[in-house]
Amino acid sequence: MGDIDIFNGDADGICALVQLRQFDPRPARLITGVKRDISLVSRASAQRGDRITILDVSFDRNRVEVLKAIESGASIFYCDHHFPGDLPSHPALQTLINTSPGVCTSVLINGYLKSRYSAWAAVGAFGDNLSDTACEILKSMSYKEFQLDLLKKLGTYMNYNSYGTDIADLNWHPADLYCALASFESPLDFVSESPEYFQKLETNYHGDFEKVLSIVPQYTDARVAVYFLPNKPWSRRISGIYSNQLANEAPSRAHAVLTERSEGDFLVSVRAPINNRKGADLLCRQFLTGGGRSAAAGIDHLPAEEVDSFIQKFSLAYC
Repeated sequence: MGDIDIFNGDADGICALVQLRQFDPRPARLITGVKRDISLVSRASAQRGDRITILDVSFDRNRVEVLKAIESGASIFYCDHHFPGDLPSHPALQTLINTSPGVCTSVLINGYLKSRYSAWAAVGAFGDNLSDTACEILKSMSYKEFQLDLLKKLGTYMNYNSYGTDIADLNWHPADLYCALASFESPLDFVSESPEYFQKLETNYHGDFEKVLSIVPQYTDARVAVYFLPNKPWSRRISGIYSNQLANEAPSRAHAVLTERSEGDFLVSVRAPINNRKGADLLCRQFLTGGGRSAAAGIDHLPAEEVDSFIQKFSLAYC
């Protein structure tokens, strides 16, 4: 019997948990991983009496293990913004799931806690490339321009930290980063009092981003652009942030970034147009390891022989 916190290793998952544990501190066992490490509930080995919190990972991808945990006698609070599939009804399962394009898990937790830790929610939203949502959350707070910029950078760098094939690709293990953040009620206090985390992420972020600036799209049409990145650790770290950057620079266009994997297949990041944040999840779920949300989705393993099919379906989805 104990507490287990399961969360996505990106900015949104971490900031959602920071808010919850600021409000309700628990000495929980932490289960997390790289951003695409979604099937996390299987690691819980749930037992009767366990209290499990699950944040920012697809219910649809964890359905079987969630039902097993409930049957074993555990209780679950599940908060997420990705496609869930059909949600079961059970007294031991509490869900807070909203797939609207303008929300993320940190924002949902912000509402759940009645805006008690809004700055952390904004950092999570900035990390998920929801700048308008983050600014809306912060508009009633008296932050100066440079402070807003720091919050946005922190969210961006935290999200950057989550991308990789495995933990070895990352700057910080997501559980370690969460533990470093968890004791700070204000993210700005974290930046000023634990500068080694922020500075390392900032330095490595810019170093990786410089490498991608010379990349040109391999396919473009009126509505979409497709980019390919090589099989390098820096490619894996920067792929998601690069996808967000492309989306922000051309808000009427959809973008896909395909990063070559060691096995010869591709890791795919898809961003719907900023001006029409829809359809990315529907596109990616047409492929075996695809999933995500309407504004941003991906495919974990796209075989090389399916790349042409993906590009065709991608173009049709947005043209």
